[in-house]
This record gives sequence, C-alpha cells and structure tokens, in this order.
Amino acid sequence: MAGPVEGIKVVELGVWVAGPAAAGILADWGADVVKIEPPTGDPARTFGRIMGLDQGVNPPFEMDNRSKRSIVLDLTDDDDRETAFELISDADVFVTNVRPGALERLGFDFESLAARNPRLVYGLITGYGQGGPDADRAAYDVAAFWARAGVASLLTRPGQTPPFQRGGMGDHSAGMTLAAAICAALLARHRTGTGQLVSTSLYRQGAYTVSFDLNTYLLAGQTIAIGQRETMANPCMNNYATADGRRFWIVGLEVDRHWPPLCRAVGHPEWLDDPKFADAYSRYVNAVELIGELDAIFATRTLDEWAQAFAAEPDFFWSPVNTLEDVIADEQFHAAGGIVDVPDEQASIAMVATPADFGGTPWSPRSAAPELGQHTDEIRAELKARRGS
Repeated sequence: MAGPVEGIKVVELGVWVAGPAAAGILADWGADVVKIEPPTGDPARTFGRIMGLDQGVNPPFEMDNRSKRSIVLDLTDDDDRETAFELISDADVFVTNVRPGALERLGFDFESLAARNPRLVYGLITGYGQGGPDADRAAYDVAAFWARAGVASLLTRPGQTPPFQRGGMGDHSAGMTLAAAICAALLARHRTGTGQLVSTSLYRQGAYTVSFDLNTYLLAGQTIAIGQRETMANPCMNNYATADGRRFWIVGLEVDRHWPPLCRAVGHPEWLDDPKFADAYSRYVNAVELIGELDAIFATRTLDEWAQAFAAEPDFFWSPVNTLEDVIADEQFHAAGGIVDVPDEQASIAMVATPADFGGTPWSPRSAAPELGQHTDEIRAELKARRGS
C-alpha cells in the first residue's frame, strides 16, 4: 500500500536510533527516504554485534531503517557534500539527530539548507534542546530522556538503585513526536508555501513522558509518592501473583465502580459491608491487611483460571504482566496490527509495526533495511538524470 505520505521526499542524516526512527516512521507511511551514511555506516549497524547476535542479524537497525534507500557520502569531501546538497535541494523533508555544532560546521544547519530550498521542512532531534549551555552536549536517550528528565528516578523504589532503560525507549517516542511535527509542518507549508524548522529533544520528550508528575509539582508544589505494592493506598490499583507464578495488574482506578466487581470475583461479596473495606478511605487505612488477603486468594488459582473468573465481571479491569514471549503469542496483539510483514527478496520478515494506521491510505513496508550504500549508484544516476532534464 502507498501510505499517507506517498510522494514526499525525505533525506535523512541520522545516527543510532532517534533520527532514523523518525525517518523510518515516514518511510513506513510511504515517503521515499534516502539515508545518507558515511563510509563507515550509521553506527547503529553495529547493534547486532554489540548484542552478540549472529553475524548479519541486526533487529534494532531493521526496525528503524526498513523501506529506506542508502547512499554513502563522505561529507568532509567537497564533491560528496555537494551531492548531499543536491539531494536536499528538491527534498520535502530533512531529518537529522546529528549535534547542531557539527551540522553547522558541515553547512547542514537549518539556515544553510533553507537558503538552498525554502520549501524544506527541517526535522531536528537534539539531546537537550537548541539553546542553553548544553545545546551541543552529546546525549543518548539513557542520559537525556531516562536519567536527566526524571524518568529513572520516578521508577526507583526507595533505597534501591535506578532501573536500566530498555533500548531506544526515549528515541522511539521522540521519533514519533518528530514525525508528527514534520507532518504538521508539511500541512503548514501547503498553506504558506515555505518550510520551517521543527524540533524536539530527548530531554523534552522525557519531561513530557512524566508530565503527570512534573506538572503536579509545578502547579501544586507536591510530588507523587512512588508506589509500593505492599502498601498501595488503593489496593484495586496493584499487581498480584497467581498460583503458576504469573503476575497481573488490577486497574481499579474508579474506586466505587471497581471495588464491587473485585469483591465478587474473589468470592468475598461480604467485604462490601465490612467496615474495614466499605469505602475508599477504609481500604486505604487497612491497605496492608487487604493486600495480604488478596495475595493469599490470588495465589490459589492459575492466571488462566482467574482470567475466566474476571471475564464474568465486565467492570473488572485487569491485564496480565506479559513477557515478550507472551506478547508475541497474544492473539490480541496480532489483531491490533502489532506485526507487519516486511518484504525481503523472495520472502518476508515479521517485524514490529509502527503504532499508527490510516483507514483511507493504509501503509505497508516496501523493503528490509538497505545494505550500506546499496542505492548509491541508483541515487547518483537519478541526480544525473535530473541535471540533464
């Protein structure tokens, strides 16, 4: 399928994950994305080796670079740099997460490229923003998104060390933000006729991710306590273990609505009239006792058995705590469109889909990630033909 941004030309000068992820979303959605790589390649091509995977297998790189074309250009070489400028001269979008100082030194900053192509939408992801003392500071998402923006701290239980972020969490959310901003800028260009610089930062993305907490602190001057499952003020918003060692989360956010179905599901309707548990405040005061009671009850059946009991209560909201294997085996994950088949020569590869669908202009990936410089000759021939026309 063509996708909603078919016909949009994108030039990517991206490294590792964030910039390539933004361009990768646009590629999924139908854009023609040309990925400029140095002779040594995007460093993300080393992910497979870093992870100890079989030679030639690089799932993280495949995720963010499918449906793109790769051209190798040494931007320190005058001729190659001119080739890059020529590519960008009629592009709709330029995407990069290279540090601003390096872009300026190479002549790939917004002002320089906009002078060559006033209609260009320039999409930039930085670590810490474009101003301030750390504007040109190097950052991976573990630093700017996870650590500095407060995400890790808010997930650290008292007395324990911060948890480690999973790969690319901040990068992928920042990439989606930039892809959305680029589409908005293309819409604005349709009205105004000119492009513009659009940007986000890993720091801003992290702060937005924890804005529930951050905005509470800004407006109320208070912090929200980090939850401890043994003492949760609302035992209906907690995780529990089953007889087969599985965990699940009860999502009883609306205390008056969700407490009765929980009582019925666990076979204790008398709790509805028990003074210790009759209202939200009583359950808060007696949370340790109630959580202990629920722990003992849930440990008597397997998760599948509890799932059947929960299904009888439409207002009982819950979810299993899935492993990766559980997610891949989950019928609902596939029904929700979580997997996409990526063409690869004579076969296809099942991969994770980017998280948006379009009813009128559905998309589908067109190819696996390119080999380094796979399309260099093809793209140079296109530029030559354009010069001759």
